[in-house]
Amino acid sequence: MALAAGAGGWLPSVPAEALPASAEARFIDFEWVDPSRDRKVPARLYWPAGSTRGPVPLIVFSHGLGGSRKGYSYLGEGWSAQGTASLHIQHVGSDQTLWEGNPILLLDRLDGAADEREAIERTRDVSFGLDRLLSRENPFHAAIDRKRIVAAGHSYGANTTLILTGAQVIRDGKPIGYRDPRFTASIVISAPPFYGETDLAAVLAMVDVPTLHVTTTEDTIRIPGRFSPVQDRIDVFNAIPTEKKALVVFQGGSHSVFTDRSLRNGGPLNPLVKRATMEAGLAFLDLVHRSDPAPMDHWSVTWKPILAAAPVPFLVPARHADRRRRT
Repeated sequence: MALAAGAGGWLPSVPAEALPASAEARFIDFEWVDPSRDRKVPARLYWPAGSTRGPVPLIVFSHGLGGSRKGYSYLGEGWSAQGTASLHIQHVGSDQTLWEGNPILLLDRLDGAADEREAIERTRDVSFGLDRLLSRENPFHAAIDRKRIVAAGHSYGANTTLILTGAQVIRDGKPIGYRDPRFTASIVISAPPFYGETDLAAVLAMVDVPTLHVTTTEDTIRIPGRFSPVQDRIDVFNAIPTEKKALVVFQGGSHSVFTDRSLRNGGPLNPLVKRATMEAGLAFLDLVHRSDPAPMDHWSVTWKPILAAAPVPFLVPARHADRRRRT
């Protein structure tokens, strides 16, 4: 196990109780290979430090274009410090290696990483990684709460998350989807449009799990061949048919503010958005799994100084909610 801890600067307008606790997060790296595809599936598991009571909830995270399992560490560290495990999957067909090699061929590499075949392989990476973590051979499998497994992702990873929770396309007159029924909710950060698809509502028509959407007022995607304005994030949220959805919009912050990058992303706003995003995920899971809107209401009050839009808690029938508290 390796140890990690995170910290950040804070604006005076944020209450003192919002400051991060000094908790250690443990992580372990897995070097998995899916033999059915002869494809490597590296992963990093953040596990709650100290003792836990009862099964541990799990978030499975998918990185954006050009990312890796080492990215979004503030989420893994923050979630695990509060008792929720986090498995970060690396997608070898669209990971950090895109930025390596001949720069003249970068556009070709980006086109290959963003095509439909790789989008499908990414969903298979996530499902395979979850299979391996839950297998009897894995020492963590017995400690995971299989009723509280959540899909999450940023940018391209947000698309992956939506596909895993019901998004589908029509090919040759037939719907094609790669839904994984083990996911009970999703956290969608900076979701791009489904490039090439003209009917977003049809693509997202089968997404029915509770979903938290997170974006900013300056969340514009500027990747060669993949420009996407902020409104696309809002359109994805609006197209989700279920009422069990919530939207967070931060005032300021670029598309990459949600990555581990700390420079050129809003100065002192950067660590605030990161901390608030991590806490929003936990408050959302309290709403979904415990039918408790109080954490989300408290979150909205705490982070009001940097919000352009606060999430509105939705109703979750108490009989369907898990009232066990995180440890």
